[in-house]
Amino acid sequence: MTNRYCLALDLKDDAQLIAEYESYHQNVWPEILKSIQDAGIITMEIYRVSNRLFMIMEVNETFSFQKKTAMDAQNKKVQEWEQLMWRYQQAIPGAKEGEKWRLMTKIFSLAAKE
Repeated sequence: MTNRYCLALDLKDDAQLIAEYESYHQNVWPEILKSIQDAGIITMEIYRVSNRLFMIMEVNETFSFQKKTAMDAQNKKVQEWEQLMWRYQQAIPGAKEGEKWRLMTKIFSLAAKE
C-alpha cells in the first residue's frame, strides 16, 4: 500500500538563486537520496512555477513524517544539505517558525468522481 503526499514551499524570488537551487537538484548528494529512500519514500518529484515549489511523494507503509524528522535530525549530511537549501528557500505564507515544506490539502480528485 502506498500513500501520496503533496507539499509546497517557496524559493527566494531571485533568478540566480533559483538557478543554483535547480542545479543542486540535478545532482542531489547520494547521502540525501539514501536518506529519502530509507525513510520509506518510493518516489519524489518537485515542480516549480515562478518561485513556488510543489513536491509529490509516494510513500510505503513504513513512512511517517515523525520518523523522517527523527532520522534527519540524526544525519549530519542531511542537516548540512538542509542548511544549504535554506539559503534558497523561504517559508510559504502561514508557515510556523522554521517550517519549510507545508503539507497541502487535497481539494479535488477526478477519480473520486467516477
